[in-house]
Amino acid sequence: MTKHEIVLMSITGEDKPGVTSSLTEILSKHNATILDIGQANIHQSLSLGILFRLDPVMQGNILKDLLFKSYELGVQAKFTPIEREDYDQWVSRQGKESYVITVLGQKIEANQLAHVTKVIAEQGLNIDTIKRLTGRIPLDSEDDSQNRSCIEFSVRGTPQNVNLIHEKFVTLSGALDIDISFQKDNIYRRNRRLICFDMDSTLIKTEVIDELAERAGAGEEVRAITEAAMRGEIDFSESFKKRVSLLEGLDESVLQEIAENLPIMDGADRLMHILKKCGYKIAILSGGFTFFGKYLKKRFGVDYLYANELEIKDGKLTGKHLGDIVDGNRKAELLKFLAQVENIELDQVIAVGDGANDLPMLNIAGLGIAFHAKPKVKENARQSISSIGLDGVLYFLGFRDKHINEDF
Repeated sequence: MTKHEIVLMSITGEDKPGVTSSLTEILSKHNATILDIGQANIHQSLSLGILFRLDPVMQGNILKDLLFKSYELGVQAKFTPIEREDYDQWVSRQGKESYVITVLGQKIEANQLAHVTKVIAEQGLNIDTIKRLTGRIPLDSEDDSQNRSCIEFSVRGTPQNVNLIHEKFVTLSGALDIDISFQKDNIYRRNRRLICFDMDSTLIKTEVIDELAERAGAGEEVRAITEAAMRGEIDFSESFKKRVSLLEGLDESVLQEIAENLPIMDGADRLMHILKKCGYKIAILSGGFTFFGKYLKKRFGVDYLYANELEIKDGKLTGKHLGDIVDGNRKAELLKFLAQVENIELDQVIAVGDGANDLPMLNIAGLGIAFHAKPKVKENARQSISSIGLDGVLYFLGFRDKHINEDF
């Protein structure tokens, strides 16, 4: 081997304690400078890379010692000389933007990863690291619906067209039954502090106003209005007033019964437990009703609750509401207000919702997630989750199962 100042050592073999320690001890002995180091372990198979700088005069001795130690450890060593010009170009690329791409689903197969990585390559982005956030997948499972897989890519470079990346990932998500998140990797992504949730069809598996309407004998009419409003086909405030008017005369005891039996969204308990444990502030910003939000506030330890107030007189609904309507624009205003109260940037806020009236807050939050949303909402939101439950949010935040499960 021609003597070079910079050498890349690649180690492969069975993973065992002491490999990295033994090799770096030799590098230290010969006063080598480690310029970069990376290690991965897949199914007890080690892949270790160490880029180091050495005195060319000492190259023969250090490589001999490293080869001997590698043989002793039962691993294979390969040495690749690096030209100074190549190293300088590599260093110059570190100033480029970095992004995190998260692929989430009940299971992730080669076909799905092939399509995702093709988009990455087409955009001129280089993959720095790949890691699995979810636990190891059993080969035999009685209930595949409970499975979840999440792969996180760290990529670097300047995308040719960010909007095109979003469009392609939305298309792939629908076609391949996976969720794909594309986030800029910056200090804000690692320091989210506030999360704002819609309530109906997000924290709970129902639209409460539809259930109230069923009891009031106006179920079919109200459901049709609700669906149109969630698709963004009619103004939310207008639809809200019309739906509430159809509840006139409903007994307050019906509200109590529904509130005590709210169907909690899959994954909500797991998500909320971890968020509270990690110090997140939690808000409910809902176009639904405070009567029901109070139950969730108590159950999950929610810090802020803003929703609509039903007018109740003599134990019955009047068909009217009290105060301002919490519509899409109001949700966005409240999100901004809470960010100011918490003294944080909007980039540190997460918003999660399913309807068209959630888009204003989804689009101003640092991380806006459309959860099991209508197609129009998914197309206009930057991130979406449709393949698993609400705890999928944790993977978009970079949490790993081995850490989550330690405390849940």
